[in-house]
Amino acid sequence: MAVLGEGRAHGACSLLHAAGTGYGASMALDLPIMVRLLDRKSKLELHDEDGLLSQVVEAWKAAGYDLPMDEENLHWAVQSKIPQRQGLKSSSALCVAAIRALCDSMEMSLELHQLVAIAVDAQVRAEITLTGSIDDTWACVAGGWKLINANEPNIDQGVLLEGDGPSRDEWKVLLISRGPREVRPSLDDFLPHQQQFIQALNAIQDGNELVALTLNGRGVTGATRDHKARILANDALVNGARAAGLSGSGTAIVIVIPIQLEGVIQRIKTWYKNKHPQINVIETRFLNPERNESEE
Repeated sequence: MAVLGEGRAHGACSLLHAAGTGYGASMALDLPIMVRLLDRKSKLELHDEDGLLSQVVEAWKAAGYDLPMDEENLHWAVQSKIPQRQGLKSSSALCVAAIRALCDSMEMSLELHQLVAIAVDAQVRAEITLTGSIDDTWACVAGGWKLINANEPNIDQGVLLEGDGPSRDEWKVLLISRGPREVRPSLDDFLPHQQQFIQALNAIQDGNELVALTLNGRGVTGATRDHKARILANDALVNGARAAGLSGSGTAIVIVIPIQLEGVIQRIKTWYKNKHPQINVIETRFLNPERNESEE
C-alpha cells in the first residue's frame, strides 16, 4: 500500500452562525484531523456517512485539476479528533484535509481561498450545509477567525473582517460532547432569534469574540429548541466560565475559561462529571494564526 498524499486540518467552533444574519464567523480549535490518499483500501474503518470524500473528488475535478490515478483506484484513510456531527466543523475539516492530500499527491499547492472554494463546493454537493459553511471552512484551513458574507459568491471577496482570536496561551476550552442532533434545524428556525445573532455580530465587530460566542450560542439554542443546552451553558457560566454556548447547528457546547483559573476549570469538569455523567468533556485550546497565515 502506497500513500499518495497526506493532508491535515483542524476543527473549529462558531462565533456567529451564518443562518442568523447572512454573516458568519468560526474560530479555529486544536482538534486535529489527518487524511491520507492511498492506492489500496485501508484496514482502518472509514466513517464517511455523508459521502463527503467522493464529493471532494467531484469538486476537485470540477475545479479543473487532475487526479494522481484512476478514480476507482483511489482510497482514503482518516484519523480525526473532531467529534462528528456536533457543530465542531468535522465536515469542513475533512474536506480541507482531503484536498490537501490531493494537492500533496499531485505535488502542487493552492491559495487558501482556492482550497476553501473547493471544500465549500464539496459540502454543497453533499447537501450537508445550510449556508455553505464558508466561515467554518476558513477556520479549518488556518488559525484565528474570519467574518464572511455568506451571500458573496466570490470566496476571497466575501471576507469582511479577520482576527487572531483569543490567545491559546491565555484560555482553556472545554467541549461538552453530546452526540449528533436527531433533527437538524432549517433556515426558517433562525429567523425569530435574529436579534441574538445581530448582537453577536456587533460583538465581533467590536473585537469581543467571547461575548459573540455566548450570544450566538443563545440564538442557536432558541433556533434548535435545545433547552438542555441552555441549562448546560448556564451551569458553566455560573461556575466561573467567561463564555459558553452551542456551536454550529450541533449539540456541542463550547466553554471558555482563563487558563490560570485551574480551580475553576477543575470545578466545571467535576460539575459535569457528577451532574451529567453521560456526556463527554474534551479539553482543547484555540488555534491562533501563524505568521505566514496572517501574511496570506
